[in-house]
Amino acid sequence: MGQKVNPIGLRLGVNKTWKSKWYVDPREYAQTLHEDLRLRKELDNCPETKGAEISEVEIIRQPQRITVVIETSKPGVLIGAKGATIEKIGERLQKVAGKKIQLKIKELKKPEVNAQLIAFNVARQLKSKSSFRKVLKQCLSGAMRGGAQGIKIRISGRLAGAEMARVQQVKEGRIPLHTFRADIDYGFAEANTTFGLIGVKVWVFNGEILKKDMKEDAGQLLVKKKAKKAVGQGE
Repeated sequence: MGQKVNPIGLRLGVNKTWKSKWYVDPREYAQTLHEDLRLRKELDNCPETKGAEISEVEIIRQPQRITVVIETSKPGVLIGAKGATIEKIGERLQKVAGKKIQLKIKELKKPEVNAQLIAFNVARQLKSKSSFRKVLKQCLSGAMRGGAQGIKIRISGRLAGAEMARVQQVKEGRIPLHTFRADIDYGFAEANTTFGLIGVKVWVFNGEILKKDMKEDAGQLLVKKKAKKAVGQGE
């Protein structure tokens, strides 16, 4: 089933983590989830974030405030002159959530191997009527030069203005979708062209994450501490 599901969702709790981190009463779950979706949508539609190349948005909720961590390859665009742009973004998000918003900017070190940014790049070039074959070739070679072990790009729609929609796929290196320890990044974007919508999906394989390389989250550490205490009491 590795071919059919989102590779990030499949690896949650294995070598990937959640993009929203909070806990609420089950009766408030739907309302909180929709608030998260509104925050993400507002961030996408902000005129201040245009050209900032945002790859990921993480939402962490505390009782009194919401922390939004934005991962971008161009932090200067988001921060602006003397932090003016980031203040405007914070005010917009505060209106949507009705709570105090704390914004944190995280710089992306290798944008050429980030699946979401590659998808955005392909979509942007397709929108500007570039040759799709040339665009795909450039993105493949760029990712492989950047250190990716494999990349697959799939675009679907009325390519080059064809009457009938079709799917075009290119691949270089290997993409082990069934291997759980494989670090596979996934990105999706849409290009709204004059002929219709073109969907772009990107898979990037960045090597395997072995158990010793994995970061332990708070839950795992707590379980380990309890287990050690139990062993100590048994002795």
